[in-house]
Amino acid sequence: MTGTTRIPRTRGALSGLLLILLGAWGALIPFVGPYFHYAYTPDKAWAYTTGRLWLEILPGVAAVLGGFIVMTSARRPLALLGAFVAALGGAWFVTGNLVSSLWNHGLPEAGIPVGSNITRLAIEELGFFTGLGVIIVFFAALALGRFAVVGVKDAALADRASGQAAVGGFVGEQPVPASPASPSSAGDSFPPQDESLQPAGTAFPAGQGQSPAVTTGQAPAAESRFPAERDPFTPAERDPFTPASGSSPSASGQFPPAPSGGTTGSGE
Repeated sequence: MTGTTRIPRTRGALSGLLLILLGAWGALIPFVGPYFHYAYTPDKAWAYTTGRLWLEILPGVAAVLGGFIVMTSARRPLALLGAFVAALGGAWFVTGNLVSSLWNHGLPEAGIPVGSNITRLAIEELGFFTGLGVIIVFFAALALGRFAVVGVKDAALADRASGQAAVGGFVGEQPVPASPASPSSAGDSFPPQDESLQPAGTAFPAGQGQSPAVTTGQAPAAESRFPAERDPFTPAERDPFTPASGSSPSASGQFPPAPSGGTTGSGE
């Protein structure tokens, strides 16, 4: 996973600080040790020799540089590189003085300890080369192990960061909704009505781009929109039992008058 290459800066803070201190000790002790009779020959403070350059200054600088990278790096590959450089510096502290005898006619190029007894000689050997190199290699290997292993917490943080990046990219790709059209632009989007497509007797006159309600502010009256209905039947046809006015005969005209006298008998 790409996200696991990032590490917190505190991951190698302690190891990096110790590597810096140990490297500074190894690079400076040959110049300040003679002040308290802790040195290799020549027993003079701040005396520079080629042996001190190759066997003490250069490995000390390597340990300081590697420790600084380990302490400040937030990238796993770079921190691993810094720890590896510090480990090389520590290894050279351990083996450099012995290997230098190969090109210095069988004698260690760093000189010989100035101690007068075996205890003092052992302390000087351990403090200048062997012991110092072993401690530097130990802390460098500790940093290498911490940076090489991807912990459960690192994997969880990497997954969370990748998920947030994916969600942020998806949200950023969402289309921006268009702003609502204004009434003027909405009205302009429709073409004017065609006279040939309007039915006869419609409420809106042909050829006008808007209705009377838009111009006058109110809808036209119902009688102006629809013609009055005509009754197809006459009153007599609608109700045949109701005589039309002026056409009903008078009561005297409908029935003949009754005879004035009674019926004559046969005996008259």
